[in-house]
Amino acid sequence: MKITVLGAGVIGVTSAYYLAKAGHEVCVLDRQAGPALETSYANAGEISPGYSAPWAAPGIPVKAMKWLFMKYAPLIIQPRFDVPTWRWMLAMLRNCTAARYRVNKSRMVRLAEYSRDCLDTLRAETGIAYDERTQGTLEVFRTQKQLDAIGKDVEVLRADGVPFEVLDSAGCVAAEPGLAAAKDKLVGGLRLPGDETGDCFLFTNALAGLCEKAGVTFRYGVEIRALKVSGGRIAAVETSEGDLDCDLVVACLASYTPALLGPLGLDLPIYPVKGYSITLPIVDAARAPVSTVMDEAHKVAITRLGERIRVGGMAEIAGFDKSLPDARRATLEHSVEDLFGGAGDQSQAIFWCGLRPMTPDGTPIIGPTRYPNLFLNAGHGTLGWTMSCGSGRVIADLVSGAAPEIEIADLGLARYQ
Repeated sequence: MKITVLGAGVIGVTSAYYLAKAGHEVCVLDRQAGPALETSYANAGEISPGYSAPWAAPGIPVKAMKWLFMKYAPLIIQPRFDVPTWRWMLAMLRNCTAARYRVNKSRMVRLAEYSRDCLDTLRAETGIAYDERTQGTLEVFRTQKQLDAIGKDVEVLRADGVPFEVLDSAGCVAAEPGLAAAKDKLVGGLRLPGDETGDCFLFTNALAGLCEKAGVTFRYGVEIRALKVSGGRIAAVETSEGDLDCDLVVACLASYTPALLGPLGLDLPIYPVKGYSITLPIVDAARAPVSTVMDEAHKVAITRLGERIRVGGMAEIAGFDKSLPDARRATLEHSVEDLFGGAGDQSQAIFWCGLRPMTPDGTPIIGPTRYPNLFLNAGHGTLGWTMSCGSGRVIADLVSGAAPEIEIADLGLARYQ
């Protein structure tokens, strides 16, 4: 089958890889000059199935009000009065119940755990390298209240069979020796030994190279303008280089997917939640993190990527704005210096932002649409890197008429209809 994949981020490229492996003829279109040059470019670097959780959770509305007034705020809401922003925020608030949180987190963990297994297999089969580490993730808590609040997460982890450790401050330092100077600031932590880390940009580019060897065609610098419909099916992709005929389309355009599919009557509740990162070279390895440390107080992830530290986090409701305010950089700098002071060279740090494609319930939208030759693989939020391989494998199975290896009935667009 001749398949066109829209988007060359980590979701688009993993989809192309598994589709090609299933024997399809695949072409990938992207407006950028190469793979992973938008949201996949400089994310936090963590592959954390166990920490896969929706932002919509019990108590979040109250916490959000407090966060807005913090000096180093994890949440920033820019004044916006457009309908899509408020509609998405209201839908997210409706998911802030204990019952919905358990359901949403469980299906996110299911997909993320499967994705990690798919990545393990891919790495073993191909030898792909991307500054990867398999040394777990540690979430650290600065207050007893934060530590006491992990009960609902531990409940889901235990139910899904995900290994975890609840640590005191000494245990946190044993897992991450670079935290020694910050020991007195911590009351404990939650460690998931099965989690991994890696550079999503390096991975996506390396996988794109493997795709090309397998016969996948990549067309960069191509603007995707519309999908043309005839007889109830997608007949062609309208681009800046003319119309492209294909048998089937897989839309992997992250936050830009709703704009493309809206004219077709497909209402996708995906919103661009802005996130930031800094990447700095390590100057003192003894003070640097071993893997990923998540700072619960500031909602910031600090990850070791080879000889670099990636510090990523925050959530800003600002539409498609991509400005880089100094105040956001200050939050990232504060978090890493407070926990791993002196480990990296801040003067050499690279500041970046990306638009995370968030759904109100946190789960991506994967599967068919009412158009029989149009499939979706979008809306992964902060977990595109974590869920990429599993999502790509699921899409390839669905397109090929094979039964996916995990339950996927609750991952599709139908749950919003």
